[in-house]
Amino acid sequence: MYVLGVETSCDETSVSVVKDGKEVLSNEVLSQIDIHKEYGGVVPEIASREHIKGITYVFDKAIKDAGINYDDIDLIAVTEGPGLIGSLLIGVNAAKTISLNYGIPIIGIHHITGHIYASNIENNMEFPLIALVVSGGHTELILMKEHFSFEKLGETQDDAVGEAYDKIARVLGLPYPGGPVVDKLSKNGSDEYGFPRPMIDTDDFNFSFSGLKSHVINLHHNMLQRGEKINVENFCRSFQEAVTDVLVAKTIKAKEKYQVKQIVIAGGVAANSGLREKMRKTITDIPVHFPKMAYCTDNAAMIAVAGYYKYMKNKRVDDLMLNGSSRLDMNEGE
Repeated sequence: MYVLGVETSCDETSVSVVKDGKEVLSNEVLSQIDIHKEYGGVVPEIASREHIKGITYVFDKAIKDAGINYDDIDLIAVTEGPGLIGSLLIGVNAAKTISLNYGIPIIGIHHITGHIYASNIENNMEFPLIALVVSGGHTELILMKEHFSFEKLGETQDDAVGEAYDKIARVLGLPYPGGPVVDKLSKNGSDEYGFPRPMIDTDDFNFSFSGLKSHVINLHHNMLQRGEKINVENFCRSFQEAVTDVLVAKTIKAKEKYQVKQIVIAGGVAANSGLREKMRKTITDIPVHFPKMAYCTDNAAMIAVAGYYKYMKNKRVDDLMLNGSSRLDMNEGE
């Protein structure tokens, strides 16, 4: 079964062809990072225009690299939300155009389910499992008892972890996107500042990073006012240690309560080397799976894989009334 995946939820224009939910035949990603660096973050209007400029090329390249024709495609899976509405609409309408022109069934996919299913490309899901979703817009713990069954155990009450990384990087004068830069610099630093670990001891599975962010920013400001030297590498290491301690502790708490067989780490922050190392060193009794780097950030292969498993579960597809939505529940339409 050949699934054509389409992902345009933010600033990556991506199209992929995946066979039988496993074999990635192509995964073309046209990134806009260099464009948005000038502004220190994604500008929605610019992102939408860039999707329009590049989406035809990305479709053609993905089909060519896969070595197939549109007539060979069995299903189109497209991100319907959540995300930037202008960006989503470009991908959804392009996918619907292909669906209408070639008579191919279409199915809408929640962006976060795509991130979770990225892990299934190189590993096999074993249920029940816990998925920790960590990205620029999301920080959530999700329990899955079977394919396409999502129970949200907890989420951030304010900033997402990736968002906090970018804000700290900006204060430190580091380039956008800040997460990878903070991660890299932290490797040569030490936990000199001992930042607080917010909500690490609470009984629930929620997160909060705005207070930690404010603490770091205020300390940085006060040190500058006093003329004290700031060790950027130590700042990065201290921040990363605080964040990853909380993420690991909450994940372990969920693992023990629900007696799961596997842990999946999903989203852009899954590429963070500090988080990867701490998770694998701390949790040794069950498998901890991270997608390979190419599938951590936004890409269409993960959407195609999720589309395959969603279709195989209920054999239902969407019609051409499918639309983009900036806010979307994970279980909507199941």
